[in-house]
Amino acid sequence: MRWTTGDRSNVEDVRGRGIGMAGVGSVGLGGFLLLALLSWATGTNFLSLLSPTSSSTTAVGEAPPASTTPAEERQVDFVDAVMKDVQGTWEQLLPRYQRTRVVLFRDGINSACGMAESATGPFYCPQDGRVYLDLGFFEELSQRFGAPGDFARAYVIAHEVGHHVQRLTGIEARTRQESVPLELQADCFAGVWGHAAAQPGRAAKGQVELEQGDVEAGLRAAAAIGDDRLQRMATGHVMPERFTHGSSAQRVEWFRRGLTSGDPKACNTFVSATN
Repeated sequence: MRWTTGDRSNVEDVRGRGIGMAGVGSVGLGGFLLLALLSWATGTNFLSLLSPTSSSTTAVGEAPPASTTPAEERQVDFVDAVMKDVQGTWEQLLPRYQRTRVVLFRDGINSACGMAESATGPFYCPQDGRVYLDLGFFEELSQRFGAPGDFARAYVIAHEVGHHVQRLTGIEARTRQESVPLELQADCFAGVWGHAAAQPGRAAKGQVELEQGDVEAGLRAAAAIGDDRLQRMATGHVMPERFTHGSSAQRVEWFRRGLTSGDPKACNTFVSATN
């Protein structure tokens, strides 16, 4: 991917403090990671067995951390560049599009949707219209789930912005009980942006531009975080009745539809779900 550093106006950096990790000591770090993965794969909050301290949770508006690295700061610039580009695309597609931001945090955060740990992964909160992301997820995506590359990371961001589009258009309010179609549509919406980013000559205008191999990296990311693969990793078997995001094959299919068409109208996962 080719991208240009911006002014970070698309991120809200609150990495300065993290959620307390009380309870982790009693089960060990390995046990904590196992509970987190089980929670993600099965839809049951096993992390509630622990008792995080509320006094050290992050509040939006705090300063960025004093301890960081050039590599991490480049990731902040990357997130800002992708958010700017994704939202620029949606401004062209939706006349009433309203911009949002990515809230960057470490360890955990109290959002308008409640407390969330980093292990739950990136998420969108409809209550405050913000995307939430711990940059450590990018390493997990690459190392644990086998989906490296800039476009794999960009796909994750664009997917969460897809949920923002669903909120702005009223789709989320009408269909919030239909988790899998909502998530698959967000995958398709991410592909719609990918289609725009694949057009040649964008880098010369300061926009994100895909390079050779990027699309394949994005498709690998979609396959890597399918419910069936995550459940198999966590428990050794697949429980379709507990799917929340769709299988690997479904996620790849809908992401590809957006990439191919570049048209949000091609992303009606709710009609497909009833057929």
